[in-house]
Amino acid sequence: MPIEIESPEQMGYDAIRCNLTESSVRDLSFEDLNIDLNELVICYGHHVGKPELRALIAKDNQGIETEDVLLTTGAAGALFIIHTSLLSADDHLIVMRPNYGTNIETPKALGCATTYIDLDIANGFKANIDAFRAAIQPNTKLISITTPHNPTGVSLTLAELQELIALGAANKIPVLVDETYREIPIGKTPLPMAASLSEWAISICSLSKSYGLPGIRLGWLATKNKVLLETFLAAKEQIYICNSVVDEEIAYQAMLHKEAILAKIRHDIQINFNHVIQWLAQEKRLDCVLPDGGVVVFPRIKVPIDINKFYRVLNEDLGTYVGPGHWFEMDKTYFRLGFGWPTETELLEGLANISKALDRTVIV
Repeated sequence: MPIEIESPEQMGYDAIRCNLTESSVRDLSFEDLNIDLNELVICYGHHVGKPELRALIAKDNQGIETEDVLLTTGAAGALFIIHTSLLSADDHLIVMRPNYGTNIETPKALGCATTYIDLDIANGFKANIDAFRAAIQPNTKLISITTPHNPTGVSLTLAELQELIALGAANKIPVLVDETYREIPIGKTPLPMAASLSEWAISICSLSKSYGLPGIRLGWLATKNKVLLETFLAAKEQIYICNSVVDEEIAYQAMLHKEAILAKIRHDIQINFNHVIQWLAQEKRLDCVLPDGGVVVFPRIKVPIDINKFYRVLNEDLGTYVGPGHWFEMDKTYFRLGFGWPTETELLEGLANISKALDRTVIV
């Protein structure tokens, strides 16, 4: 996959001066967390996951109990478990596009027939509920949505989320809701965990995007459907038995201070987001839908441009990277701009460099 070849992890973070590719917040350190692991026994962990951590996840979500939560290796691990458990070459999937790679690539590898619900910038990247309804087939086994959405940052309303879950329930189709940005909405209250709304909903989340802890590879899925949960646990046991007890302990100790961690993250996000708003208001060569959740935005270059030269100038001459549209099976005139990971100084320089790259490559 091109996104892996071109990722900052592969290129080396020290090779990038202004990294605007990241879809997460700034990474935390052990010093930030003040964690003590000296008493931890390095054993096999609970197959379902550390009970105390699962209880913390459930505690803030009315209608969700500890036993409804299964810990996984990141959200990517949860997505792989769900897709491989529910889909085969004989089945049909309905999924939003553009989307995070795993939500599309794993079903594709399984040979699953797929209907894509394409989000359109002209419609504000809003999900068309009627399109989901029309796409249902007799062998549809999963509906897959993301909110707040990656790479656009656009969210469903509570009414839209409820309508989609009700659509799935009426047709006995599970609805996967990738909600890794749920706890960092912009300017509004977070939606409830989707799994709390119906036993036909499956919530996916992690500590990577919103908490700045991608290195511990800790995520979870939640559902009130006991049959599905048992299926997912069986799949997890076949793939990796249990999570790392080290990762789970770090996650548990961090989540004990969840509100303090998120308060700082939300504060920093808002500062950077304000800079993005100001820059977009002045940069008339871009079309853009402002996000209402997460830390990404997905503008489109609307003027004639030498697009390959644009990325070459931006990357090689100006040391600035964004996520080009082809990462998401979109035209390269689109790019994902992450504003949660860079420092304020890096973000401001990166935004200025995007404008400079446009100056040098627009076709007059």
